[in-house]
Amino acid sequence: MENVIIDKINMIDRLQIAKDWLPRYTGMPLDKFGDYILLTNFRSYLKHFAEKFHCDVYGEERPMQAATNDQGVTIINFGIGSANAATIMDLLVARKPEGVLFLGKCGGLKKSSEIGHFILPIAAIRGEGTSNEYFPPEVPALPSFKLHKFVSEKIITHGYEYRTGVVYTTNRRMWEHDQRFLQKLQEMTCIAIDMETATIFIVGHYDEIARGALLLVSDVPITPDGIKTEKMDQIVTQKWMEIHLQISVEAMTEIGVKGEPIKHFRY
Repeated sequence: MENVIIDKINMIDRLQIAKDWLPRYTGMPLDKFGDYILLTNFRSYLKHFAEKFHCDVYGEERPMQAATNDQGVTIINFGIGSANAATIMDLLVARKPEGVLFLGKCGGLKKSSEIGHFILPIAAIRGEGTSNEYFPPEVPALPSFKLHKFVSEKIITHGYEYRTGVVYTTNRRMWEHDQRFLQKLQEMTCIAIDMETATIFIVGHYDEIARGALLLVSDVPITPDGIKTEKMDQIVTQKWMEIHLQISVEAMTEIGVKGEPIKHFRY
């Protein structure tokens, strides 16, 4: 009984901190956050969203920036890496959103995952380490199936294809010339590599938040000329950012009305 009371007190304290820190990190008042959240680590995505929906951008001088449109969809630019991904997912308990979708870019590791292809990960391998602070390594990093199911339908509606598979999430940024690491990726048969997906899935599970990821293949780092450069990234953004955003916004706008109810169950 005593442990139950302590856990309850800790949860109240944690919620109070999150309610203070979410506006502190983003500059956006709690009542301005929508029920459905898009996460990105690119300012260009947030800027395009704000221009498209004529909404204010909060947090220009803060670590993270956010904007909410008239349909109740909020986009947050949380930065890069698993530590930032864990931070924003933890802070979102202050709002308890109905769903969170990560719009990330990833490196393709298969011939079938070419630049411009979308990936809906069925799982992510926890190579980043951050997620170990939440659950033991044996706990799989999984998305919420119903959210991904609805996103996949929107992709097909727009006439695009997508790939599914397992994504490897790492904290390492410059690994492309590490032959042992490349061999490890090959042995694990991953379809792509990124720096946030596993963390978002695990922390979402911990915080009981429905979550998913719609990744865009922006480079193919296992090929000699496939390592991402500034020029290549700009080309990818120009060609695919708008449809990446459009599919995601439509999915998160309509899922509350047309989609199946999303419920969180602990496994």
